[in-house]
Amino acid sequence: MQRGSALIAVCFTAGLIGALFSNGALWLSVKSQLTTYAGVAISPDFGLPWLYPRLLFGGLWGLVYYLTVGARRTRRRWVRKGLWVSLLPTAVQLLILFPYCEGKDLLGLSLGSLTPAFIFAQYLIWGFFTGFFTRLFWGKE
Repeated sequence: MQRGSALIAVCFTAGLIGALFSNGALWLSVKSQLTTYAGVAISPDFGLPWLYPRLLFGGLWGLVYYLTVGARRTRRRWVRKGLWVSLLPTAVQLLILFPYCEGKDLLGLSLGSLTPAFIFAQYLIWGFFTGFFTRLFWGKE
């Protein structure tokens, strides 16, 4: 396998692991009733049918992350780039999925006024772990 193809696979895998961590954080915030205290009505049915699509989309967003680290000269500041790329799935969730696919108003405000903050934090966690694991799996060049 060529090095470029290997990095694509690494970014997909790191995005999948990042999604696992971010959805785990969401699960912890719901389980500890942090969302209830904040007045956010996010309470998904946690289980494998709920988790699998989120892992897949985390991996697909990892392919978008690859665009920032694919060229050899751009392979530094991996975590910072993950945090920047995390703004894209945040925008998609808040501006497209909530209002048009789920009918939850723009930014998901019908779920609570702090919903955008929770979504932003969830995807920051995804970006951090995607960058971290990509760097960890890729190693030094």
